[in-house]
Amino acid sequence: MDLFEYQGKQYFGRFDIPTPVGDIADTVAEAVAVADRIGYPVVLKAQVKVGGRGKAGGVKLANNVDEVREHADFILGLDIKGHIVRRLWVEEASSIAKEYYASFTLDRPNKMHLGMLSAEGGVEIEVVAEENPDAIAFLSIDPVTGLDLESARRWVAQANLDEVAREQAATLLVSLYRCYTEGDCDLAEINPLILTPDNVVKALDAKVTLDENASFRHPEWDEFRATDTIDPREIMAREKGLNYIGLDGTVGIIANGAGLAMSTLDVVNQVGGTAANFLDIGGGANADVMAAALEVINADPKVKAIFVNIFGGITRVDEVAKGVLEALNRVTINSPIVLRLDGTNAVEGRAILAEHLNDALITEPTMLDAARRAVSLANA
Repeated sequence: MDLFEYQGKQYFGRFDIPTPVGDIADTVAEAVAVADRIGYPVVLKAQVKVGGRGKAGGVKLANNVDEVREHADFILGLDIKGHIVRRLWVEEASSIAKEYYASFTLDRPNKMHLGMLSAEGGVEIEVVAEENPDAIAFLSIDPVTGLDLESARRWVAQANLDEVAREQAATLLVSLYRCYTEGDCDLAEINPLILTPDNVVKALDAKVTLDENASFRHPEWDEFRATDTIDPREIMAREKGLNYIGLDGTVGIIANGAGLAMSTLDVVNQVGGTAANFLDIGGGANADVMAAALEVINADPKVKAIFVNIFGGITRVDEVAKGVLEALNRVTINSPIVLRLDGTNAVEGRAILAEHLNDALITEPTMLDAARRAVSLANA
């Protein structure tokens, strides 16, 4: 579960991570009241779970009450990459001498926690990694031993943070690690972590993703869910027991297995298309599951073609083929379907489909061929 910035900062506050003073506002009048209480200048920040807020005009500096009214009126209701701004975070303006980057996440292959720290903050860490990878100091942390202050001190020195910032940064990183572990986060990121002209280190932004598997330990997370706007496609998929994530493209994706589903998204992107979703049906490709998957994807008006990518291992492709045909008898599909079927009983599965193929039900021999056909149909 991703948190809004203001929720991330509130979460940081539970672990004594310093952030600028601020409060939320849902109306122009509330924004003015918060600004008057905090004192000018202030920064108004759109609360949406997407990057690029600043470029879209969703972050504004206000030096007086008139500017607060003007900016709040502009930002509330603003569409930022398909996300409508309903709430503002109004915080005291911060003078910045230096910007750093800090985060903790899980290194799954090595079964370790991974810390990333850089003296180059304020930009996407992917950009830093690509343009100057040596500017990122990585730290593998054994979950059993954790992160202590001495290790954090060595880490900030390795990352070449300014000398005046190092002790405060090390202390803050220990607190951030506690937030990440004790707070059951998948990601705890600060970008930028700033050093002010008067040599104070604090988190100017907060990106927090909570591990839903730990929600039974955190009844307080219900307050975060209450403010979330859930994609109606995902609600529908959840009701049908499907592992679905909605995206913004035009090619609907159905695959069996999370790895294959991710690869399918990559191949669609590789041939110039955009995926409308991630949908993993796992090993259950029977008629009920296929009908449910097709119904969810069919409900998305942006979908112009559907790519069903099945590799049969335990799952038998002939059973998948029967499931697809039976599902089509239950659901009226608005978009053409392209199937790539391979693996166990693939020959039998293709034979079952052969007499039913037409312009709306197409098979291709390889994943790449199927992706190209689906993208071509979606762009037609």
